[in-house]
Amino acid sequence: MWRILLLVLLLGAPGVDAQLQVSPPSIAARSWLLYDLQSEQTIVQRADAERVEPGPLTQLMTAYAVFEAINQKELALEQALQVSAQAVRTPGARMYLQPDTRVSADELLRGMIAVLANDAAVTLAQGVAGSEPAFVERMNAYARRPGLNATQFANATGRPHPRQYSTAIDLAKLAAALVREFPQYLPLYQLRGFTYRGITQPNPNWLLGRDPRVDGLTTGFTEDGGYSIIATAEREGRRLLAIVIDADSEKLRAIQAQELLNYGFQHTEAVRLAKQGATVAELVVWKGSQKLLRAGTQRDVFASVARGQAGRLKVTLTSQQPLIAPVSAQQQVGVLNVSFDGKPLRGYPVVALEDVSVASLFGRLWDGLRLLFH
Repeated sequence: MWRILLLVLLLGAPGVDAQLQVSPPSIAARSWLLYDLQSEQTIVQRADAERVEPGPLTQLMTAYAVFEAINQKELALEQALQVSAQAVRTPGARMYLQPDTRVSADELLRGMIAVLANDAAVTLAQGVAGSEPAFVERMNAYARRPGLNATQFANATGRPHPRQYSTAIDLAKLAAALVREFPQYLPLYQLRGFTYRGITQPNPNWLLGRDPRVDGLTTGFTEDGGYSIIATAEREGRRLLAIVIDADSEKLRAIQAQELLNYGFQHTEAVRLAKQGATVAELVVWKGSQKLLRAGTQRDVFASVARGQAGRLKVTLTSQQPLIAPVSAQQQVGVLNVSFDGKPLRGYPVVALEDVSVASLFGRLWDGLRLLFH
């Protein structure tokens, strides 16, 4: 049984919501969205769940899988990987690798991220998993982590394939997961260009250098999918993500992504509703060594709303009742529900902030009798 408890929150600061006071910019693209990484909310969007051809945006997942391999000690940045003839023959953007040579994973990552080099992507895939198909299996397995339910990968480069597809919202979740889980690699996405074997190529993300707060992430182009971009920027500790898919030109995708980012920072705000590790409620515990349990969230909880609209937010706690000892720290004991004008935004797990052991035999018997009449 669960019981809803109202939490009284003093929200003096303004916030953001779906009923925005200022209209978003007009975006001439097939699919687009503006996403807040703090609240994990979409602020504005068009056709964000429509299936699209991700093209080179696929390489975000390629990088994610490589970063995970490094994290698991399967690969080291300084490790030299063998370049295969297959990798060299891969069509599309390249860093002009030579077959039967060895190149460090660090340099391959720089080439793939800065100039979308397909030969580098295939070399990394083969170096991590033995073959590109085996690496793609990892990509699809990792896609389940952030809940990319409408995404399927068929190669590591983003070359068009009938079994390779995604959506703008899935790509936003992937980008957010990469930034959140591997922040140490974000500087790679700020590279303005890349030089290998005397050949210098620019990063096709035009926003780098034009807006000093833009620090990634990637761009793409296919004949069927048009010009796309995933751009992220951080201002005063808040990070937003703009995705534009199937724009008409390189210039237009950059301009529109910049307009979305500017709009989000100027007209919306993330309001913190709960602080990581802070007590949001004290819950009654039955048959325990103590009667009350401190409960809170595992991380900071934010809600995105239009500026000046924070007072229309409401937070409730759905708690497990009856809560019977023993209870372990970090055990989920409830859900923090956030709504705006009665419309649910999302829920966040609430966990025990401490252990509660079982009471003495007498205490358990007494609480057992009390529960009969509760």
